[in-house]
Amino acid sequence: MQLQADFVLASASPRRADLLRQIGCRFFIAPVDVDESVLPGEPAVDYVQRIALQKARAGWLVSPLSGVPVLGADTAVVVGPDIFGKPADREQALSMLRRLSGTTHRVLSAVAMVAEERQLLRYTETQVTFRTLSPEECERYWQTGEPVDKAGAYAIQGLGGVFVTAIKGSYSSVVGLPLAETCQLLQAFDIAWWRDT
Repeated sequence: MQLQADFVLASASPRRADLLRQIGCRFFIAPVDVDESVLPGEPAVDYVQRIALQKARAGWLVSPLSGVPVLGADTAVVVGPDIFGKPADREQALSMLRRLSGTTHRVLSAVAMVAEERQLLRYTETQVTFRTLSPEECERYWQTGEPVDKAGAYAIQGLGGVFVTAIKGSYSSVVGLPLAETCQLLQAFDIAWWRDT
């Protein structure tokens, strides 16, 4: 796998890796650790693009595969001006779910690819609508353990899918990686998909 990798994925997210495998990509996983703090006054759109590019650049610097392009990505759940990352604890998760209940929120995703001095970035926005959630249901969902490491405290591809009544935009973006935009980057770097199908 390492020797045949067409690019490096600078992410530990199993969901991103699964999406890339779904479209037959050959890649090597090399997670990076970057500071994902929101800068004072930073708009959500700028935030996800900055973090995606930062991950790709960091991945390029530490990649074990010299000269192979690196892909970085970031996804954020946004309600009004607030960016929801992964919940720090139960109270924060329940607070997020209460805010999402019965409303439409935005899911912003950015993907970046870096090689040498070349870097490209793509961005997408998806609208997701939740039905009204009861406090008891939010508590039960927290007890499943699923919200712990998910932006916005839910997973559309998992148990949290029962909350969603409508989606406008990219489903794969809400899961963690917008595939159409990712393929635009791969094409720009002459990287094929459907390789392992």
